[in-house]
This record gives sequence, structure tokens and C-alpha cells, in this order.
Amino acid sequence: MSFKPINKFNSPAILLPVDNIDTDQIIPARFLKATTREGFGEHLFTGWRYDKNGNPNPDFILNKEIPKAEILLAGHNFGCGSSREHAAWSLHDYGFKVVMARGFADIFRNNAMNNGILPIDIPNQYYSKIVSMIQENPDQRILISLECELVEIANSNIAFPIVISSFRKQCLMEGTDLVDYLIQQHEIIATFENKR
Repeated sequence: MSFKPINKFNSPAILLPVDNIDTDQIIPARFLKATTREGFGEHLFTGWRYDKNGNPNPDFILNKEIPKAEILLAGHNFGCGSSREHAAWSLHDYGFKVVMARGFADIFRNNAMNNGILPIDIPNQYYSKIVSMIQENPDQRILISLECELVEIANSNIAFPIVISSFRKQCLMEGTDLVDYLIQQHEIIATFENKR
């Protein structure tokens, strides 16, 4: 599956500064029966977005009047729990292209990058300051350049690098997942096989 190439963002962030958000909180298991990747966004964070009767929880951030954002800012160890790829599908389908956190579960990190989402680790020394800035100004802009591997918080002196492998960076900027990449290498693979 390919996705829209990603590189630069100038966006506010949706603030969800909760540690250890697991994949069942991102997308509950009861919604995993679908056979396509579309439609999962409406169930993103269902347990927090809706009450037991299916009514929107007015206190949850996604149900408030907030600026349109492509960035989700969470706490420590985002995406822990089971390895379900649907967690990345639901975030992407909702409209998030970047998740910033103080750390990610490894399987979620890989699933995110393979589904067009850039996971960015926020250095500990900046996390509380960035959270405070967004709390004070929900329209606080975050400037991201994957090409330059740089995050800048607008109107501040906060800037830090994006830590990412050159291969993953290339895939995200080209909009290709791991399967797409292998298919693109078919001639090289065929040549190698013919020599053996």
C-alpha cells in the first residue's frame, strides 16, 4: 500500500499528554473486523471520545473546537500493547500524519512509518515546555521538515532533530511502504536470482 508522500508540516498539534497509550485505547479490538483500511478514523480513541451510550464526551480533546491539526502530541511509550497495525490505520484515517511523543513502542513505530505516519521522539528537556505552550495557545505552530530532519516550535528557541534511518526517511518522502519498496526492486532481485 502506498500513501501520500510526507515531508514538511506547519501545523498545530492535538495535545494528548498521556503516558502508555496502548493500541487498544487507540483502536479497540471490537473494530478490527474490517477488511480495508478505510473508516477506522471514526473509531479512534472511541473509549475516550464517547460514553457508554455512544454520545460524544465533551471533555475529550477530539470533541472540542480545536484547530485542524496533522500532528498528535502524546506522552511516553505511545502505541504500547498489542502489535495491531490498525492503530496506525486509525490515526492516519483520522488525518494525523505525525505523532510526537516521549517515546514509542517499537512495533507501533514501525507500523506507523509503514502507513504514512512520521513518529517523532521529543527530547525530555523540551517536552513540558512544548506541552505548556500548546495549552496556552492551541494554535501554536510546529514546523517539521523530514528532508532536513528538523522540528522547530514556532516563535521559540526550541528546535531538535528527527532521528530516523535514511531508508525510512526515503520511504516516507516517496510514499512507499516496505512491500512497495520490494516491488520496486524486482529487476535487481531477478538479476541476483539469475546469477545464483
